[in-house]
Amino acid sequence: MRIYGNREIKTLSGKDTRPTTSKVREALFNIWQDKIASASWLDLCAGNGTMGAEALCRGASEVIGIEKSSLGCQIIRENWQKVAQENQDFKVLRGDILHRLKGLNGRKFDLIYFDPPYYCNFYDDVLNAIYDYQLLPSNIGEIAVEYNPKKSSLNEKHNLQLIQTKYYGNIALNFYQHPYP
Repeated sequence: MRIYGNREIKTLSGKDTRPTTSKVREALFNIWQDKIASASWLDLCAGNGTMGAEALCRGASEVIGIEKSSLGCQIIRENWQKVAQENQDFKVLRGDILHRLKGLNGRKFDLIYFDPPYYCNFYDDVLNAIYDYQLLPSNIGEIAVEYNPKKSSLNEKHNLQLIQTKYYGNIALNFYQHPYP
């Protein structure tokens, strides 16, 4: 797989991860292009680390990824080491997403990308945790949630404000912000 600057990164073999398609990845980074430089990026269900690697290549100052697979975490570290500059920090956290989010309580992330397995049932739990643990700065931070509307149950039972939805074939991206100033 190739990312920004025609850089090649490693991917996990098999069907344990589903990398974000290049079309969706390009669209997201076009939408967020003015927000990435010097941003603090949180990559949830990081898989191969493609989105975090892309954020590093485009100038994010810090990238933190959460992934449950130990092999996935190893590949993410390798990929991020390849692309990170000296002035950029990155960290990979292995484990349950809700437990790991609790450990980040009070940290602020400018941009959060959340791309879980489409059949998962924890979309709203994760969005509520982001709100409850105050991980998103009010009115300036954004979350993008990738999902397949035919396969995913995004019930919108959380406290974040939906600001837009974009569709790319059978994939959708919902963008959220913290609802108050």
